[in-house]
Amino acid sequence: MANIKSAVKRAKQADVNRLRNRAAKSRVLTARKKALGAIQSGNKDEATKAYSEYTSVLDKTAKKGIIAKNNASRKKSRMAASIAKMG
Repeated sequence: MANIKSAVKRAKQADVNRLRNRAAKSRVLTARKKALGAIQSGNKDEATKAYSEYTSVLDKTAKKGIIAKNNASRKKSRMAASIAKMG
């Protein structure tokens, strides 16, 4: 454990940020799971609605710098392509 006051503070901040980032990534995975489930069900309206929520979560996460902007863009593109294949 750090002895210097500023190092102790940075260690505390790192822990808080790590938990916050992990929660945000978890939200992304949950939204992705819901969207993929909707695609698997074959209901295009439901899939489109789930995709909209997924993109919203991705954009918010990318805006905060938790995931890279291009990473979010790639994930949205792949999900949109799989919805477009539905017919």
